[in-house]
Amino acid sequence: LQSDAFTRLSDEEERAVESALYSKSRQKVLVMHEQSNIEITGAVMECLRPGTWLNDEVINLYMELLKEREIREPKKFLRCHFFNTFFYNKLFKDKEKYDYKAVRRWTTQKKLGYSLLDCDKIFVPIHKDIHWCLAIINIRDQKFEYLDSLSGIDEDVLEVLSNYIADEAKDKLGKSIDVSGWGKEYPEDIPGQENGCDCGMFMIKYADFYSRGSSLPFTQGDMEYFRRRTVWEILRLKAT
Repeated sequence: LQSDAFTRLSDEEERAVESALYSKSRQKVLVMHEQSNIEITGAVMECLRPGTWLNDEVINLYMELLKEREIREPKKFLRCHFFNTFFYNKLFKDKEKYDYKAVRRWTTQKKLGYSLLDCDKIFVPIHKDIHWCLAIINIRDQKFEYLDSLSGIDEDVLEVLSNYIADEAKDKLGKSIDVSGWGKEYPEDIPGQENGCDCGMFMIKYADFYSRGSSLPFTQGDMEYFRRRTVWEILRLKAT
């Protein structure tokens, strides 16, 4: 599984990536993901150039592709849910007030086709002004995790998510779950960024590798490759 994550792009694929990253017509739609209605233009794709911050469209489309990958090959990947970049801000209104009702309908059985509580892991992108982190509701191991490529800690985020999953169980299953004994972890031995622009890439690769059931065997040095690989996966609307 890990070797799949580092497959070299062919010369032809590299040319397609280069053309998309440095598109002459920036407003041209390079790819459209029908189900999520996310449109990627040349201008949007530019965020995957080296030294650039990732934008919501690219992150959200990549999360959609990770879910589709798991549906395609359920035996190969963990059962996961990938929230988009707007979820947490909606749940925790402007970082001031917890509001379960604001996101209650995001996860109905009809909308998802599965129950959130049946997942192994639930991934939640967290945006902190100019920095991306990843929070994980790890149902399989009964713990909450907070991954920050700059080694930050945010206890409030994990507290909000522990309230959320308890409310979700009550609302969707009509049962109470006690998460007070679940662990709260801020792993320090994870790959970290060594610049000011790759936090978004680290965040989506944490989700990529953890949804494989893998460790995190990459470094800052892999980010340029991961950026180009992400362009290619977006162009063909398929994560591998």
